[in-house]
Amino acid sequence: MTKLVTDVICPFCGTLCDDIIVKVSDDGKQILEVENACAIGAEKFLHAQSPDRITRPRMKQENGEWKEVTYEEAAKYTAKILCDAKKPLMYGWSSTSCEAQSTGHMIAEKVGGIVDNTATVCHGPSLIAVHDVGIPSCTLGEVKNRADRIVFWGCNPAHAHPRHMSRYSIFPRGFFTVKGQKSRKIIVVDPRPTDTASLADMHVQVEQGRDYELLDALRVAFKGEELPDMIAGVPKEKVYELAELLKEGRFVTIFFGMGVTHSLGKNHNIDIAIAVTADLNKYTKASIIPMRGHYNVTGSGQVLGWQFGFPFCVDLSRGFARYNPGETSSNDLLQRGEVDASFVIGSDPGSHFPFKSVKKIYDLPSVCIDPHMTPTAAVSKCHVPVALVGIEVAGSCYRMDNVPIESRKVVDAPEGMLTDAEFLEMVLEEVNKIKGAAA
Repeated sequence: MTKLVTDVICPFCGTLCDDIIVKVSDDGKQILEVENACAIGAEKFLHAQSPDRITRPRMKQENGEWKEVTYEEAAKYTAKILCDAKKPLMYGWSSTSCEAQSTGHMIAEKVGGIVDNTATVCHGPSLIAVHDVGIPSCTLGEVKNRADRIVFWGCNPAHAHPRHMSRYSIFPRGFFTVKGQKSRKIIVVDPRPTDTASLADMHVQVEQGRDYELLDALRVAFKGEELPDMIAGVPKEKVYELAELLKEGRFVTIFFGMGVTHSLGKNHNIDIAIAVTADLNKYTKASIIPMRGHYNVTGSGQVLGWQFGFPFCVDLSRGFARYNPGETSSNDLLQRGEVDASFVIGSDPGSHFPFKSVKKIYDLPSVCIDPHMTPTAAVSKCHVPVALVGIEVAGSCYRMDNVPIESRKVVDAPEGMLTDAEFLEMVLEEVNKIKGAAA
């Protein structure tokens, strides 16, 4: 016998597709089939059933071998290294629930840690730009139903957010976009001819790192003023054509990715992209949305904002919240040797940080909370496997457009395995004991 679990949230990317159907065994312990998900999302569900999955915490011995320990022992070790450290780094948070994030932040406040999420190497410049100039945004539902001009700038959703185009931005038939793709004009701005660009009505091949110039030229073109013959590798005729195409739309949405946030200009690129959106609102309706990666990186910024007033790079080491990206961001702290313990949850810096930063994690007292064995777990002193949020435990998440969505439990976690929220509660209890004894 089998049963279907419907309206499941996919815990892969910031699109948070909410129409997944999962076929599970009658005892609720095994996933048999996943419908509607992209290949990456389906694999995340099915990989939860891996027979090689680690189900108990492990500590690394002096000889480099792993030794299985209890969750209680792992919690005591985690609490001790955080309390002993003068400035512990608590990084990640983007692939876990808002409930776990909230508990983790309470721990960070008690131990005087740095709380930073994956935005620090992703859409951090976007958040800085929003602080500078605000953001005229909307929900993905509005995009689906209203937008007839879609711009993908410095992003490739065909690979990074595979169902974004079919659910929200290109193909779906909306209330005012009844013909789906035929109701829209798609523009891709990218130095490369990507798979997303192959679907576009217009591909603007900007020179690498010169997005700011092109965005500035668009503002000039909106007013019909004179431009030089070439701007950032793009002929002025094409810039004027793009400007008119956008002004003629009823509802324009600009989606931008790390091709803009991490090329030359960084947050200033986003400043001017937001200014372009504001200019467009003089002629039509326009909005702009960052293409967030991890499924709950948006939620991490939201929870940090509620609790401390800042969305990432929060330094609590002085007893109050400080925020200064470049000084209080993870890579900078690691490479300057300013942190003396590492705590990673819901991310994998071992795969994405520079070697010097990963080497520092390897040298420090360190804990990695992750359902699977990752490069970060491999260099940490303690690896704590936990249940998968959105598959084996429910939890609150935020979609890339800042809409909160409740994920669902589909199957039971392996017997005896804790959720990350439960483990963090254990760590918080141990921290309170240590701090209480010290007081």
